[in-house]
Amino acid sequence: MKKKIAILGSTGSIGTQALEVIEEHSDLYEAYVLTANSQADLLIQQARRFQPAQVVIADESRYDYVSEALADLPIQVYAGADALCQVVQNDEVDIVLTALVGFAGLRPTVAAIKNRKQIALANKETLVVAGELVTQLAMENHAAILPVDSEHSAIFQSLMGEQSEIEKIILTASGGPFRKFSMEQLQTVTPGQALKHPNWDMGAKITIDSASMMNKGFEVIEAKWLFGVEADRIQVVVHPQSVVHSAVQFRDGAVKAQLGVPDMRVPIQLAFSYPIRLASTFDRLDWYHMADLTFEAPDLGKFRCLGLAFEALRQGGTMPCVVNAANEVVNLAFRQERCSFLQMSDIIESTMQRTTFVAQPTLDDYFAIDAEARRVADELIA
Repeated sequence: MKKKIAILGSTGSIGTQALEVIEEHSDLYEAYVLTANSQADLLIQQARRFQPAQVVIADESRYDYVSEALADLPIQVYAGADALCQVVQNDEVDIVLTALVGFAGLRPTVAAIKNRKQIALANKETLVVAGELVTQLAMENHAAILPVDSEHSAIFQSLMGEQSEIEKIILTASGGPFRKFSMEQLQTVTPGQALKHPNWDMGAKITIDSASMMNKGFEVIEAKWLFGVEADRIQVVVHPQSVVHSAVQFRDGAVKAQLGVPDMRVPIQLAFSYPIRLASTFDRLDWYHMADLTFEAPDLGKFRCLGLAFEALRQGGTMPCVVNAANEVVNLAFRQERCSFLQMSDIIESTMQRTTFVAQPTLDDYFAIDAEARRVADELIA
């Protein structure tokens, strides 16, 4: 029988590529639920093409438009954030791909875990914000969490078949578009420059996070919860070619890495098919025409967001939640030209200092602290 997949965020970069994987293996997978925040037209196109049982448009003002456009099809149409939590509880759903952007992914991911769904995790903020709570829930409900981020998928693949202790995780980073910029140049960079990632085709929010290296900081926090490794055993290495997607160093000094072309369909497909690998038509790595592979330390003076993420991980509690909330605020503000590139890290740091800290948070605490941190960050921008 086909596995039925709910794609939370089907109109984004990960969601659209996941649909390509489903289309390539239509004998094995079915898009059972598709959801979007506000991209109603693309959601309608996807629904007409893939014929899911259910669609959700989170923006309730777009409900009538989507519902009328799909009225001739036997598709249930829902709207609102609560509907995202409801559709993942459907008994028919086998896998939930969480590809929502930001904090919005936490509540539906928790709902899916509580209903013992297999999670293909592309929403890193879920573990950044509430890693301890989410991983505990996953264990209690026997819900597998399989990483979709290329770096965490690479670590996951490097650990396949291993029973040895991890000595170190090596998270590779492209360095983004500003790797060689001076501090003086960074003072005047524009959102347009930041949105031109050299290697990956991603959504606007994550592309800005990559430019500031906050995305890599979030991946450090995510790695801690996925693989049980503390901050001092996670090393970030800048690798501009994005061929080595990440690696694991073991107690005997041996290092295993996963290499490949920059193509998110590869980790998406593995998250769907694990523990087997399916054939694909994706591009292959050409060893004879591959550029030199280089590696260097990240510049924490220029890219302070990475250091702030490490600090949040060490403090624990709600501090990563604070960093995530503040980052979402400044990321949008930078895209709207309401703050500069370098001001983003300053505002995040000040928000960390001014927001309430809870050492042993509940789920409700995370939502309260998220709201408070956003208020603080907004005030600092204003």
